[in-house]
Amino acid sequence: MYITIGIILLITYVGLIYFAAKGGNLMIGFAAMAVIWVALSIVGGELTWNEAMVDVFQGGPESWGATAVIVIFGSWFGRILIETDIASTLIKKTTELGGDNPIWTTILLSIVTGIIFTSTFGAGAVVAIGVIILPILMSLGVPKVLAVTSYLMSVGSGMYVNIVLFKQMQAIFNGFEYNWTYLKFGFTAMAVQLGIVILMLVLRLRKGATHAWAARADAFTQEEENVRNEVPGIALFTPIIPVVLSIFFGWQPIPAFIVASIFGLAVTGKLPGYAEGSKLITRTFYDGVVDVASLLGFLFILPMFNKVSGIAAPFFEPLIGGIIPQTAIGLTLLFIVAAPLGYFRGPLTVFGAGAATIGVINSIGSFSPQLLFPLMYIPTITMNMSTGPTQSWNLWALNYTKVSVKDFLKSGVLWAWLISIINFVIAYIMFG
Repeated sequence: MYITIGIILLITYVGLIYFAAKGGNLMIGFAAMAVIWVALSIVGGELTWNEAMVDVFQGGPESWGATAVIVIFGSWFGRILIETDIASTLIKKTTELGGDNPIWTTILLSIVTGIIFTSTFGAGAVVAIGVIILPILMSLGVPKVLAVTSYLMSVGSGMYVNIVLFKQMQAIFNGFEYNWTYLKFGFTAMAVQLGIVILMLVLRLRKGATHAWAARADAFTQEEENVRNEVPGIALFTPIIPVVLSIFFGWQPIPAFIVASIFGLAVTGKLPGYAEGSKLITRTFYDGVVDVASLLGFLFILPMFNKVSGIAAPFFEPLIGGIIPQTAIGLTLLFIVAAPLGYFRGPLTVFGAGAATIGVINSIGSFSPQLLFPLMYIPTITMNMSTGPTQSWNLWALNYTKVSVKDFLKSGVLWAWLISIINFVIAYIMFG
């Protein structure tokens, strides 16, 4: 019985991978998987219907309520940075600092983008900042596909320490905290990704991009009409306030985002009166929720499957107990080889079939969350979120610049794999 059910579970798992790779709606896919795995677990005697109702279908979404709220506040903070012109002014200052050196300016923009997204989250923020940065990069003579790849990889670098994304992963890996134990890895992984982005830019631009430097000022002026007022210098520290409060003062993310948002509004003069300030706060909060609405739907369905995957774990042991490596170094080597499976919502990205992979690995191994967390985080961020064509904001960037998926993959896949390999090794050294 256990072997038969295990085979059916594995077939559905493969089906989910195929469904995700073909661009299927993951919210629907995981809902269907949860129902199927609950039914099979009931047939196999590991679950009752009453337990399924309470623990899986009710308890699953409820368990992610706190995470969903953090996602909303993080997205709202991103909207505050955009509406107050803090983000665009920071980009403008960076471009001016780069002077007449296109490579130096491009590198600085990549670093600033990574810093912004250490705290900012949401497709809306990626798009709003992208419509400023991408035209600037292309006006510097950076080829379109390289501009897109470097920008999105820079966004992804900040995600390694982004507390909003971390909280989403933390809901899967209970007991893993946002503290210096993790952040030593997070900042190191961020530095690795930014370092590879810089190396990529230098190597591909050193022979001289088709310098459209003369067009720089005009292009910047056209795109930077979003900068209605240049904000005071002190306002440029706003993007790092949530991270600083969380790391050095132990603040929880929501109060950190609130304080940072109020600070940004106050120093940019966006709170001159109750009526005007309240309208701005209401509008940005609304826009922030809209930016992550589809993600929230996914986050409420995913925990149903996470709950039942743990219950169904015993069915996998007879089938794949001897296939998955039983040592930390063996598992790390497997991830190094299989890192590209993070593409197309595959089995190594959490926001895809990777949620099922976690359940399978946990069912037959004795790996600590401290190791499995970064091993799954790396392909999720570097492969899927940074260079994967199925990530929502990546699709926007490709459509915006008219870059093909084929060219985008050719531009970033080997660099992303190199980043992943380095970070896998770092993860093993730190947590293995």
